[in-house]
Amino acid sequence: MRTRFVNLHIPAGDNETVAAEIVVNDGRFEEISTGESATAAGGEQWINLGGALVLPGCIDGHVHFDDPGFTQREDFASGTAAAAAGGVTCVADMPCTSLPPVVDRESLENKLRIIDPKAHVDYLLWGGVSGNSVADLQWSKHLADLADAGIAAVKVYMLSGMDTFRDLTMAEVRAVMADAHRLGIPVAIHAEDRSIVEQLTERALERGEDSPAAYAASRPSAAEASAVTAAVEACRATGARVHIVHLASGEALDIISAARLEDMPISAETCPHYLEFTSDDFERLGPILKTAPVVKSEGDRERLWQGLASGELSFVATDHAAGRWPEEKQTGSIWTDYGGVPGVELMLPYLYSEGFGKGRITLQRLTEITASEPARFFGVDHRKGYLRPGCDADFVAFDRDVSWTVRAADLHNLNRYTPFEGREFNGRVRATYLRGHCAYQRRPDGAEVFGPAGLGEWIRRGFA
Repeated sequence: MRTRFVNLHIPAGDNETVAAEIVVNDGRFEEISTGESATAAGGEQWINLGGALVLPGCIDGHVHFDDPGFTQREDFASGTAAAAAGGVTCVADMPCTSLPPVVDRESLENKLRIIDPKAHVDYLLWGGVSGNSVADLQWSKHLADLADAGIAAVKVYMLSGMDTFRDLTMAEVRAVMADAHRLGIPVAIHAEDRSIVEQLTERALERGEDSPAAYAASRPSAAEASAVTAAVEACRATGARVHIVHLASGEALDIISAARLEDMPISAETCPHYLEFTSDDFERLGPILKTAPVVKSEGDRERLWQGLASGELSFVATDHAAGRWPEEKQTGSIWTDYGGVPGVELMLPYLYSEGFGKGRITLQRLTEITASEPARFFGVDHRKGYLRPGCDADFVAFDRDVSWTVRAADLHNLNRYTPFEGREFNGRVRATYLRGHCAYQRRPDGAEVFGPAGLGEWIRRGFA
């Protein structure tokens, strides 16, 4: 059945919106027209969106939903439900925080069997190469198998704190880059210099320092800058498409921007917590805001906003990674507290309220950094990331003038804590539609309704 969505507005130009109607047929946008229709076509279902702003469904290109293996932290049902509540219609799940990690065809197929019945939204899957898997001389074949299966990209670490997914040497990173370039898939890098971080951490432990400030000092901007410099040189040598994940450092961004001026195929993402919080907030909030990389200075924060507005940063992702609360997140030592924060449900409201709402980015740029740019990066822009005929009918009905206060207890991920606790945002998701089906709705009385688990599908890179 064709469905016509009426009484809505869509972005038009940098900051303008226009009244529009949307027709969905067989899960895809059939027509997007400005103005209003006087009568319904035969056989159409009409849905009135009550004047909401309609935005493309968001793509969170970096989540850790921990399924299978670490479901005490998150599973695919809770993670994708939180995504739907936040206007995210597609997530890209990392390979490293599941057991087994997604490093070969067998582990990929095992993960798909487990998560597919749980998914409330569509999903992309990262593959990976770790220090554990390079010992297998078949890792190159495994990577080719994953690429052939349709993984979105490949992830490597220059510095890892996971026994099950160890970091690589720079020589190994270059080898992965060369293979990925041949296979036509991007390489994403967790870029922190292991030698710098390990040396500073060892010194802090020797002095008996155990505080957020000590942890922050062990992962300085220099560690990111050094690693990004090495990644740029490897990009230059191999020609690989390189992506730096969760960038926190303004200095590192400057290095990436200089490389992009040379037309090097390198990009970067940042996260809402790096756009909002500084080292002062980390000292106040402690383990709730512990991440790797760590949040940095006010100057770094402002440089990231500048880079986001200018296009130096390609998109925003959340690095959603929730530790078990409170057992893993409040261990009594900042060194053993789990590093990661949940974020998938708050990305769009945060960027609308604190980005567009405060004039830091345009409305057009908001749709780019949350939808079209990650769709292009993952090779799915023929289906995702846009309000245009032929694309999947993934969209968000957003209430622009609703102010609300963030409460962890009201969120939908499994372990409910957030550094944004008590913050007031202006703008809230009313409903999320996945291929024309309602994946989430907040009713006028505040009641929430979710679409069924299993509504989401695996989206393979470059496949129709």
